[in-house]
Amino acid sequence: RDFVAIGRGPFGDGDDQRIGEASLADQLQIDRAFDRVAGDEELDAGFPKDARILKQYDCLIIGSLMGGKYNLGFCLEPEGIQFQPKIHPFDHEKLHFLGGGLISPLNTKWGKVGLEICYDLRFPEVARSLARQGADFLVTIGQFPAARRTHWRILCFARAIENQLPHVACNWANAGGSLIIDARGQVQAEASQKEEVIFAEMDLEERDKWRKEIFYLGDRRPEIY
Repeated sequence: RDFVAIGRGPFGDGDDQRIGEASLADQLQIDRAFDRVAGDEELDAGFPKDARILKQYDCLIIGSLMGGKYNLGFCLEPEGIQFQPKIHPFDHEKLHFLGGGLISPLNTKWGKVGLEICYDLRFPEVARSLARQGADFLVTIGQFPAARRTHWRILCFARAIENQLPHVACNWANAGGSLIIDARGQVQAEASQKEEVIFAEMDLEERDKWRKEIFYLGDRRPEIY
């Protein structure tokens, strides 16, 4: 698994845990995994080995894990965890996972995270729904193979540009190409085709300035589309 860490920590009103139709058994499995992270016990295989940096650096870790019948994206902070299920299972995933029934930004200390998982990147409706619900920035956790790196790169730019949102796109290390793109569609950092860490600052005021220059989201005419 590959993970995004955003640093500078409580969630919203406590009702933001997004799991779609996950069963109680699935939820208990996820809760136990988080308890192991929060309690400094041996970590669940689904979480990054350095999850204890949450307490040390007061940061936000974003990634994905298997949660019962769902492929779950997560935002993990010292105070808790929130989930966004993958909406579109890909190919053989459909034999093992259900598609999520809910698209919603996750409220964090750093703003509203618009989280999508891998194959969801190919469906512009997901990012557009997140943008219309007030996401401050997009995060995509992907596993695009090297053979489709061109698709990955173009789609990452498209989701940022068409929604006028910064986009943090983390692809698995075997293919590389992770990107941090600002709301104007400019690359702030890009990984090569190997495992590495990239950094960039995201300024939401710059996003707002760009939207004041040209706000094409406001010129949409959904009533005739």
